[in-house]
Amino acid sequence: MATRVVSIAATRTAMREAQRLARSSSRLSIFVLVPMALLIIVGLGALLSASSVLALRETGDSLFYFKRQLMWLGVGILALTVAAATPLRWWRRMAFPIFTVTVLLLVAVLFVGERSYGATRWLIVGPVSIQPSELAKLSTVLFLATLVSRREGSMHRLRDFFWPVAGSLGIVAFLIVFQPDLGTTVLVAAAAFAVLAASAAPMGYVLGGALLGGSAALGLAATSPERWERIISFFQLGSDPLGSDYQAIQSLVALGTGGAFGVGLGASRARWSFLPNAHTDFIFAIIGEETGLAGSLAVIALFLTITVAGMMVAYRSSDRFGRLVAVGITTWLVTQALVNIGGVVGALPITGIPLPFLSMGGSALVTEMIGVGVLISVLREQGPTLRGTV
Repeated sequence: MATRVVSIAATRTAMREAQRLARSSSRLSIFVLVPMALLIIVGLGALLSASSVLALRETGDSLFYFKRQLMWLGVGILALTVAAATPLRWWRRMAFPIFTVTVLLLVAVLFVGERSYGATRWLIVGPVSIQPSELAKLSTVLFLATLVSRREGSMHRLRDFFWPVAGSLGIVAFLIVFQPDLGTTVLVAAAAFAVLAASAAPMGYVLGGALLGGSAALGLAATSPERWERIISFFQLGSDPLGSDYQAIQSLVALGTGGAFGVGLGASRARWSFLPNAHTDFIFAIIGEETGLAGSLAVIALFLTITVAGMMVAYRSSDRFGRLVAVGITTWLVTQALVNIGGVVGALPITGIPLPFLSMGGSALVTEMIGVGVLISVLREQGPTLRGTV
């Protein structure tokens, strides 16, 4: 009888713990999904304003790019839902196939890709263009997280650390660099560094690999006249206002025009062909112009919220693979936002990478939403060894 009473009490305790975990997970998921949704809404509004003049001139339809982004948003919502519902063990199983497909797509880009703005980054499939380098950010995180979580007992041996990591990451980096797209290569490397730093690999190996990778990136930048010109322009802004510095200067003009509270929604002047790529790489400048410092800080606050929530998901995960994936995805998103905003405000060299959830780009938006879906999948699989609460 006593044994039965103890068993019933234990069952009730387990049920209460499961209910508490479910409520806690639901609260934390709000801090991931709501900021993402708000960023997407802000991005759609800014995109409608930034792209209308360009779309009217190129296609005769001022809503062309806006409607196209809405279509991709629909795909992204479906992809996020599926990703969030996919059990974490399936992401672990699919990591290698997804990584393999990514590598094959990157190889295909070099041979049959569409060239634009001096780079070959897109595959055209009927009316749809996809950018495999966007998928590389997510697939590399999944693959490395699977690799190091399975080999954590042997990662202290240099050969077990170096060859698998350098081989997988090196292949992706090599293929993206030759598109060429050094900015995306840096983002992939940053996400990979976060995964390795959070793993059982010795920090000396991780830092040594980061040093080698950083040296290689600097060397590649020095060998490319276009990339080196961007770096030189960053340190000598204003020396060529109608040439290499034009885009950076117009971005600062747009931000300065916005003042504290902006010139008003839809009232941007920079969109009238003054600021190139206003609807893609420089959409933050349009937001700053139309909503001012207040709107710009609000966008930054939303990214900070996602960053904290993503790291909380990692901290609370009882699964090694899930923890590494959450760290990698969060680092990828926040680093991309930091690099983009840094370039727009003149704090970093311009890299040409989009602002997550806001910039025009279907492949980027869908991949980013899948990444958030994977974060929710990690959150759903919290175990009873939960280490913190919200």
